[in-house]
Amino acid sequence: MPNQLNTETPTAAPHESMKPGAAQQDARPQESAPHPQAGREAFSFEVEARIEGALGRTGTIRTPHGDIKTPAFIPVATKATIKTVRPEEMLEIGAQAALANAYHLNLQPGTDVIDAAGGLGRFMNWPLPTFTDSGGFQVMSLGAGFKKVITMDASVVPDDAAVAPKKVRLALVDDDGVTFKSHIDGTTHRFTPEISMKLQHEIGADIIFAFDELTTLFNTRDYQETSLERTRLWAERCLSAHRSLTAERSHRPYQALFGVLQGAQYEDLRRKAAKDLGSMEIEGQSFDGFGIGGALDKENLGVIVSWMAEELPENKPRHLLGISEPEDFFTAIENGADTFDCVSPSRVARTGRVYHPDGRYNIPQARFKRDFSPIDEECTCYTCQNYTRAYLHHLFKAKEMLYNTLCTIHNEHYTIKMVDDIRASIEQGRFYEFRDATLGRYQAGSTP
Repeated sequence: MPNQLNTETPTAAPHESMKPGAAQQDARPQESAPHPQAGREAFSFEVEARIEGALGRTGTIRTPHGDIKTPAFIPVATKATIKTVRPEEMLEIGAQAALANAYHLNLQPGTDVIDAAGGLGRFMNWPLPTFTDSGGFQVMSLGAGFKKVITMDASVVPDDAAVAPKKVRLALVDDDGVTFKSHIDGTTHRFTPEISMKLQHEIGADIIFAFDELTTLFNTRDYQETSLERTRLWAERCLSAHRSLTAERSHRPYQALFGVLQGAQYEDLRRKAAKDLGSMEIEGQSFDGFGIGGALDKENLGVIVSWMAEELPENKPRHLLGISEPEDFFTAIENGADTFDCVSPSRVARTGRVYHPDGRYNIPQARFKRDFSPIDEECTCYTCQNYTRAYLHHLFKAKEMLYNTLCTIHNEHYTIKMVDDIRASIEQGRFYEFRDATLGRYQAGSTP
């Protein structure tokens, strides 16, 4: 039987910055007030529980804007917004942080605007920790024209000149940096490690990433080796620039810098990247954590993550860039990943797909036209507590924007809760039991 749908919107105690009128008290752009622990001591990571017989663990990342309990899924707010959902709703869902994109924010509205507003959190009215990526993803997407999709199939035939069908290269890589054309207006821009660091410091996120070259599985072994060395040299330059910018901007809270590891599906390259960046130090400045990047052979995700986790410092967090499927969560966490991000929960919601413990399914299907149960009877999200599949089906067919909001709320809630539940299972010493039960049900695909 379907659950009884609530007719009242759930409420939560608002954060000070979310209370009505808070933003109107002083509409002038303000700089963030100096934090009482503005130095490197404002960022730390502590390992807590561990998965027996594996590299996975729980922990706490401490930042100037709050703690992140790990493992944690970090929703993507590419342009300083999680598409179609208000920050207040993401707080109610339970998001611990948000990740924005330095490339996009540089083009619109400009990082100087965000800096003048007091940083990313103040700009987008988000009171919790923030991340920004470096623009490295756009090196690949604009260069090869594959846009948001990186092949995860290692059986592809290597071809360094590969470009997506009907696309032209908008980014050209050299040893100093990347020159690219804006996808918005065609203007030419230049990213170097130093420029990426400057832009990310102006954005003001709590965790930022070193500038790297993102390769794909289309690239040859020779190119992967060349690119890995280029990224290593860029990492040194990022550390140096980060050290200088931190000193210059001591009025702002400390920003943690994560190095990014590449190497595709090659064990020796992945381990080399982890060793190189894990031990890298420039004038006393080392990386505060690490991003695991690049295209990964999906079938070998766990072993590839484990190669790097085995080489990296135990006392620093590891962020896996760009995963969001339930199978990936369990595999990545078991093998040492602490946090991860992906646009998938919101993107697939906008195309009609919703998550369910029994597998993902499509709301636009005709069978849901008269289905007056929620997306998931077990779900406590706002959408499931207040709306039916029939109504969501109608909104999608009618092309109403409310559909995007309601289904994004559900998908983000599902994803965040999934990882929260994995964390709880590790703390309780029952990770393997929870993994087998959850994936067994999800992969059976018996959606109602």
